[in-house]
Amino acid sequence: MVLRIEDTDVERSQARYEDQLIADLKWLGLDWDEGSDVGGPYVPYRQSDRLDLYREHAERLLHEHKAYLCFCSEEDLQKERERVEAEHGQALYSGRCRALDPSEAQGRRAAGESCAIRLRIPEHPIRFHDIVHGEVEFSNEVVSDPIIVRSSGMPVYNYVVVVDDALMKITHVIRGDDHLSNTPKQVALYEALGWPVPEFAHLSTILGADRERLSKRHGATSIANFREMGVLPEALVNYLALLGWAPSGGTREIFTLPELVKEFSLERVTPSPAVFDMEKLYWLNRHYIRQAAPERIHKLSLSYYDLAPDGELRSRGGTQVSGDPLPPPVVSWLGRLTQLFAPYVDRLDQLPERASPVFDYDARAALANSGNAQVLAWPDTDAVLTRFTVKVLEDESAQAGQLTAERFKQMVNEVKAETGAKGKELFHPIRLMITGSHSGPDFDKVIPILEEGSHLQLSRHVLSVRERVEAFAKARYEVK
Repeated sequence: MVLRIEDTDVERSQARYEDQLIADLKWLGLDWDEGSDVGGPYVPYRQSDRLDLYREHAERLLHEHKAYLCFCSEEDLQKERERVEAEHGQALYSGRCRALDPSEAQGRRAAGESCAIRLRIPEHPIRFHDIVHGEVEFSNEVVSDPIIVRSSGMPVYNYVVVVDDALMKITHVIRGDDHLSNTPKQVALYEALGWPVPEFAHLSTILGADRERLSKRHGATSIANFREMGVLPEALVNYLALLGWAPSGGTREIFTLPELVKEFSLERVTPSPAVFDMEKLYWLNRHYIRQAAPERIHKLSLSYYDLAPDGELRSRGGTQVSGDPLPPPVVSWLGRLTQLFAPYVDRLDQLPERASPVFDYDARAALANSGNAQVLAWPDTDAVLTRFTVKVLEDESAQAGQLTAERFKQMVNEVKAETGAKGKELFHPIRLMITGSHSGPDFDKVIPILEEGSHLQLSRHVLSVRERVEAFAKARYEVK
């Protein structure tokens, strides 16, 4: 694999784009054998550093009459396009400069007249083999003589990639099928320069769920977007590999990168468009989050809880902690918080919302939530809530915000013995009182998180178990 910086389109080539591209590839875990940053036998790997090479081969094509000088101005070409379109024809170059005497053309160029260099498309169909699409043929009549060097002296993409691929001994060119229409021009260049044509494999277009070409309106479309959302690189690589390709057997969907390398073959790539399914990506990401080392997920998740540089809370979750850098006790506590809720998220940016019962407890909202109405209406709920409230308010450890999971369990068992409630009739009302919801993680994990969090200096105070019970009891009284 060669990483070549194709920057001959000056207006669209900026250093920040190159930096982002390299950072994205490295984040994905993809590596290259040769490139502008690692060197190789065919340096330089930046096209803007190879301009003399392109000019040399362009002049050879002129000398061999396989290319010609074109003196048509952009204004002339635009008028020509408008006339052809008005006649409902195909906008191809008319070839008006093709018949110019070469010596006359050279004289005009030597005199300073502005001109481009065009390739002479041969008078026969252009054929090539595509690994995905099979045998492909283009009539020479639908391929106009392409410009290979602009009048500014800057070579164009379709020309320079041919020179680079040939001189860098590229054997396979794998790219999107939107480049399929470029291929006959490139094949014609290989033939004109006397170089072997590489194997082409044009991969299917990626569509959105509406079967339209994937674009920003479908959501995240850049590697950086997915990274910011908290998609793990192994999940994204795994999912992207499955777009337009299926492994042998066709049923397995989870692959490590080494397994993909071993399993992948171009012959199993389908020419049919692939639909980008966000839910499938999230399903894979959830799998990899659960499989990842807790320390890694903890480290990656810290930025989703932290304050933005301007001091305002980030909008991507709502619950954030203050301090930059975070104090070690807060970092340690967030690690346990993340470990508690990570199994329930599709993306790491969902962690603050998932953890909102810890930060944003609201007893009145819990009582008003229609989803909790059934639990509140059970015959034993009132007795369970009343007895549990008494237990917590009388307990010294709860008063100090140091209620342990073991003491909490003992209290619940006492309530069970006093009320006769058991199972969900016992646990759901208590969970509702403590978290605002009748479902959630195990108590033995939640209770220590709440008690320890209540003692930390956070941008939003975490209510202890006692504070929650008091707030819930007050809200119940007001409702009654």
